[in-house]
Amino acid sequence: MSYTPTLKTKYQEHVIPELMKQFGYKSIMQCPKLVKIVLNQGMGAAVTDKKLIDTAQQELSIIAGQKAVQTKSKKDISNFKLRKHMPIGVRVTLRREQMYEFLERLIAVSLPRIRDFKGINNKFDGKGNYTLGVTEQIIFPEIDIDKISKILGVEITFVTSANNDQEALALLKEFGLPFKSINQ
Repeated sequence: MSYTPTLKTKYQEHVIPELMKQFGYKSIMQCPKLVKIVLNQGMGAAVTDKKLIDTAQQELSIIAGQKAVQTKSKKDISNFKLRKHMPIGVRVTLRREQMYEFLERLIAVSLPRIRDFKGINNKFDGKGNYTLGVTEQIIFPEIDIDKISKILGVEITFVTSANNDQEALALLKEFGLPFKSINQ
């Protein structure tokens, strides 16, 4: 018997029927689903400090549970002392089981650790995708606070197969993401 993440089971047993009822889908295949989660850290300071990229890559790999890759600049920008193909960030793309595992850890452990947390904004990109900006990577319990050299932010993008923002919002709410209420 193979292991199935809790949120994947929740999606199949609770989220799909709820979305079918809410939007009146005729088939299960019409239901929006979470395609991938992309974690991204951009570091302009990496131009002067090369070790920053390596430590950020290690930290993001620990957070995601999957090896992060460096992103390189596409062109020269003299004002920022930036050359083409210089490493300026790190990213990792999670799919399938790793994606559900990360989402569960994010909802249950990491988001509640944010100080004065009142919920996340519900601003989508118009195509059914959502990006959550986390200002400090130390909210993740995998990071040892004593070993970090610099506090960095992380962008977490949820890519869904939803046709519009309302479907994507309903999907992510069913998963348990704590969105702010409209009347606040």
